[in-house]
Amino acid sequence: MTEFSRLPDDLTPPTDDGGAAHLAGARMPGVALPATDGRTVDMSEIAGRVVLYVYPMTGQPGRALPEGWNDFPGARGCTPQSCSFRDHHGELQALGVAAVFGLSTQPTSEQQEAAKRLHLPFALLSDEAGTLRRALDLPWFELDDGSYLKRMAMVIADGRIEAVFYPVFPPDRNAADVIAWLSARQ
Repeated sequence: MTEFSRLPDDLTPPTDDGGAAHLAGARMPGVALPATDGRTVDMSEIAGRVVLYVYPMTGQPGRALPEGWNDFPGARGCTPQSCSFRDHHGELQALGVAAVFGLSTQPTSEQQEAAKRLHLPFALLSDEAGTLRRALDLPWFELDDGSYLKRMAMVIADGRIEAVFYPVFPPDRNAADVIAWLSARQ
């Protein structure tokens, strides 16, 4: 795969800064986001259970990560997180998840490259304009002249956030943690 598929051993785990404490039980706002499969997706309109995992940015081969990326707690690990949801996609569906989406502030064109390279069986959503981030007051950070969402995952049922996983560490366990939560409720 790429150098992004493995996590460095010396990463500092993120701490819970309370940035997502307000999300459980909240309704998803009516915000339409462009998807890598050409659709426009409004999470508030999707019936059934949806898993939305949020990540700062997927690195691209041949392109340097922002300065200080590995030193910022929680920034590194987007590819392992996405691959985790890819690898567990069938299990999530078997547990009644109607759709899985990844969300970042990257433009759709960059996300399309990642979705293709990583063979993702689901679409990635772009919040490049920050509309959903502002509507939900999602936790985010700035680094090297860029704005990035902090890593998390949400389980959404009929437009209402049921569960929030924040902070997420290690990123490659995020899908397994969501599956454990879903399994405990069956």
